[in-house]
Amino acid sequence: MMFEPITEGFVCLREPDGPTAVAMAPRCAVAANGELVCTYRVQSALGINDKMSMISLSKDNGETWSEQKHIWPALEDTFSVSCSVSRSPSGELFLYGTRTPIDEPGEPYWSDVTHGMKQNELMWAKSVDSGYTWTDPTVIPMQIPGSAEAPGAMCITRDGRWIAPYAPYNTFDPQLVVERNQVVAMVSDNEGRTWSHRSMLRFDDAYSGASESWVVELADGRLLGASWHHSYSDGSDYPNAYAISIDGGLTWGATRSTGIMGQSAALAALPDGRALFIYNQRKHGEVGVWLAIVNPTESDFGVEANEVIWRAETGTQTGTSGELFEWTDFSFGEPSIMLLPDGALLAALWCIHPSGRGIKYIKLRMKH
Repeated sequence: MMFEPITEGFVCLREPDGPTAVAMAPRCAVAANGELVCTYRVQSALGINDKMSMISLSKDNGETWSEQKHIWPALEDTFSVSCSVSRSPSGELFLYGTRTPIDEPGEPYWSDVTHGMKQNELMWAKSVDSGYTWTDPTVIPMQIPGSAEAPGAMCITRDGRWIAPYAPYNTFDPQLVVERNQVVAMVSDNEGRTWSHRSMLRFDDAYSGASESWVVELADGRLLGASWHHSYSDGSDYPNAYAISIDGGLTWGATRSTGIMGQSAALAALPDGRALFIYNQRKHGEVGVWLAIVNPTESDFGVEANEVIWRAETGTQTGTSGELFEWTDFSFGEPSIMLLPDGALLAALWCIHPSGRGIKYIKLRMKH
């Protein structure tokens, strides 16, 4: 075993007989003051357009967490907001994600007819005081048709370039043609004042698409992008996809298979040049969250270890198959991973299990 468990617990916990709201999409970063920051969203139920972006802080390296706090309470009734935290090389914290206007309380943000999301906007914000206060959201103009699925964090490179990945999705408009067989990387060289876009991942199959895309800068300066790759005609999975950029995200190498049949995934760079690839598994192996150590090249993902680090009680809430189109019945997902200052790892995910629901964390050590 390459990963040794240390401890686990909840960042935020909702008891089985408590409020029905669900917490999802946890992302973590180390602030400049040494505290850990975990952002996530809370919504009344899966699929409802009332997401609220929340934050919890830890002063003791993840052993205990503060009560959840709404990042933008003034937006609660007008926008459904979901965003993820990341840290720049200079220590500033950034939030990146989407906001969707709320027209009616309790409305859905997903259409089973179009397999699309209500039209939304990309947005970012910044904190210079370790996550205690944040700027108001700033919109990133999307330059191609469609909504944006963007649960991954923004990557700020050591050269100061901002890379923001997202997967184009259909909207509620059945007439709108969306080029879904790609992952787009939005790029800014002037701290978000202007943006251009690139295709980070590109799929030959016009009926395949992506979700949960992620970008990190490796120790040697290359960018590594990866994503869940699936068919939106029948909901089946392909192996997770990846690509590498050697010029800071301006161009990307060929889209390749990781060889891993996972679903939602995230990345973290390691100081030795390798990377961590965390993903959830519902159908193609032991059900739970898996973690891989990879040393990627443009032709091979370079999987050196690949192990389950958290075993789920259930894969779905009511025993459905776990296919993509049954996502509102999933009982866990959207894992993320980060390297702590003491060399340990902190994984986070959401779960809706008989024993409790909320944002779960697992601390681990890598064996050398």
